[in-house]
Amino acid sequence: MNESFHDSFGAFCPGPRVCLEGASTGPLAGLTFAAKDNFDVAGHITGAGSPDWQRSHRPAHTTAAAIRSLVEAGASLVGKTQMDELAYGSLGENAHYGTPRNPATPARVPGGSSSGSASAVAGGLVDFALGSDSACSVRLPAALCGLFGIRPTLGRVATDGMLPLSPSLDTVGWFTRTPELLQQVGSVLLDARTERPRPTTLLIAEDAFTLAQPHIMQALQPVVETIAARFSAVRRVRIVEADASHGLEWFWLRVWAVQVCEVWAVHGDWILQTKPDSKVLSPETLATGMNSTPADLAAARAVWQELRETVRRRIPDDAVLCVPTVMDCAPHRGSAQATRIAFSRPTLSLMSIAGVAGLPQITLPAAAVDDCPVGLSLVGGEGADESLLQLAVALMGGPNPPLRRSPNNRLQPTASSGSSCLTSASGSG
Repeated sequence: MNESFHDSFGAFCPGPRVCLEGASTGPLAGLTFAAKDNFDVAGHITGAGSPDWQRSHRPAHTTAAAIRSLVEAGASLVGKTQMDELAYGSLGENAHYGTPRNPATPARVPGGSSSGSASAVAGGLVDFALGSDSACSVRLPAALCGLFGIRPTLGRVATDGMLPLSPSLDTVGWFTRTPELLQQVGSVLLDARTERPRPTTLLIAEDAFTLAQPHIMQALQPVVETIAARFSAVRRVRIVEADASHGLEWFWLRVWAVQVCEVWAVHGDWILQTKPDSKVLSPETLATGMNSTPADLAAARAVWQELRETVRRRIPDDAVLCVPTVMDCAPHRGSAQATRIAFSRPTLSLMSIAGVAGLPQITLPAAAVDDCPVGLSLVGGEGADESLLQLAVALMGGPNPPLRRSPNNRLQPTASSGSSCLTSASGSG
């Protein structure tokens, strides 16, 4: 196993590499992968993006289930990757270890919290990488770095040995440069389920697209049209009804109300005892969680359950939902706080559609704006992970895919499919 490559992107954790040789045979034999530094490897300390966490913890006794499965399938682990502290972040900026480079657009952030994993794959250092996705942490960096990424159905991939953040949201996701490999990795990691029928209806979420900036909608439009031509029916829908008291931009606040309580429940004692040198992991930042009562959490979860049912009703078994992955291009490194918030809040609302409902979501490297990758996502019903993976391959695999790859690794439609799916008065049949 060759682990001597030069990490010119700052993607990997400093110090000696954590490596495991893959089995000599298996579906992933000969491939290399990296794992976010919140996955345990026996005999090594899981650093979780925090020097205080690393200092106050001992080496892991066992290796995370996802890493074991990949190694047994033939893939070799060649290192652990950088991340936001304890995975509580969205842009990939770490005050202690720095920000991994975004190989697609180096002046901009890579996205987080699985920043190093996305950087390593986009930079060609590994074939694929593991990340965790709670609120956004695989889908967002995949979109900003021009990669394929998946957040699976909640519970479909074992999280044993992955440091928890918010158990109601935590999933194991992965990054690749091709849809075929995204599917290959899924065949190893996803638990066995009854195969679902291929989706025949594409649902275009109007209120999700209105959260995106106009230039993002314009860039995504031809790709949406080309994808729509692959379905027998196309319908425009809203996640939240127009006359509702709160729109889709409200979703993230409801998700956060539960998440911050769970983050404090999982890590609050350690924060109080250790007093980490961190603006992120502090009683002030997590005050809502620290001061919440069981009744507060129960009320927040009740609202979450309503949102969960709303989203699931929108996606019948024969359909997939199409949404923009992000609302705009990646912010520049070192951007002002106001700029980061203006990007993060609507983007996290888009991410919360699948997150609150526990549904699978794949992001495709759909387009570029000002040389910055932006993603387009497909969300399926519960357990529809394999259908989404097959759809990604159908759109991008084979010698003549409906969406072809450009040299800069972004998707381009091979031909126009007619009227705009995003702006027409009614969907096509």
